[in-house]
Amino acid sequence: MKMIKLVSMSLIASSCVFGASSLAQKAKTNGLTAIPEDAKALSKLIDPKGTITEEKVALGKQLYFEPRLSKSGLISCNTCHNLGMGGADGVSAAVGHNWTANPHHLNSPTVYNAVFAQVQFWDGRSPDLEDQAQGPMQAMPEMAAAPSMVEARVNSMPEYVESFKKAYGSDVKVDFKTITATIGIYERTLVTPSRYDDFLNGKNDALSDAEKEGLDTFIDKGCATCHNGVGLGGGMQPFPLIGKYKYADVGDFKGDKNGMVKVPTLREVTQTAPYFHNGAIWSLAEAVQEMGRTQLGVEISDEDTNKIITFLKALEGRKPVIEYPQLPKSTLDTPKPDMN
Repeated sequence: MKMIKLVSMSLIASSCVFGASSLAQKAKTNGLTAIPEDAKALSKLIDPKGTITEEKVALGKQLYFEPRLSKSGLISCNTCHNLGMGGADGVSAAVGHNWTANPHHLNSPTVYNAVFAQVQFWDGRSPDLEDQAQGPMQAMPEMAAAPSMVEARVNSMPEYVESFKKAYGSDVKVDFKTITATIGIYERTLVTPSRYDDFLNGKNDALSDAEKEGLDTFIDKGCATCHNGVGLGGGMQPFPLIGKYKYADVGDFKGDKNGMVKVPTLREVTQTAPYFHNGAIWSLAEAVQEMGRTQLGVEISDEDTNKIITFLKALEGRKPVIEYPQLPKSTLDTPKPDMN
């Protein structure tokens, strides 16, 4: 009798392991990919051109938090992509120079894991983080700084000039493109591996049974059709696809010329409300159900919505330790803040 009980327990345990392995394989078959555990594999993924160095990352971090890159001297990259708030700003429409809300009512996406996206910006107009960093700095409703002003501010501070020489060599030209590219290099390091990744990487007990059921539901409902890859998003898709988006009248954004919109990452999604390109939905449950109606043409029940959200909570990752950097002091040659 005791032997039968032991055999039964063994079979149940084997079944659980097999079930978890089958789910992990199902996820991979449906295009879901983990952040690699291996440091070399991760480095190759986030830095295919080999641009990341310790010196560039440290400098890029300073520039990311540097408000003097804005016309007013008050707004940094971290203002709208706050690393202490899930990499976003927690408001519906980004607010920039002179307290101006984005004229298209566009929401700031998270910078965490943005390196995994195929394109940047909601309309996908930028190919990578280095290029993307040029846009907000120059945009009048954002940082409103002309490239010449950015160059003058940075080059007026000897500590920055010396840091650029250490990072790029003594003959470096500290111009707008190099400054913004250095910010992009830092942003490449902002990845947040989670228990979900641990599960796909072979740790079967990394997710609870409820989280596994949520992942299974996420796949079966069709969410992984668009939210896939390492970033669980990041490509371009038609929006709306099947049903009408009920908050389409908030702002005037219609996507790119083909009506395509960048699919936001679901990593850290529990920390990045409000949702959608126009930040019109504050409830994650409502966002899940609206995506079902708009993109999948299905009504997702409250029960299945809760299962999916249980899985989404497992995407809260291990964030890099962020310490606010000390910034170089201004000099008499540093262009003064301009509030106009």
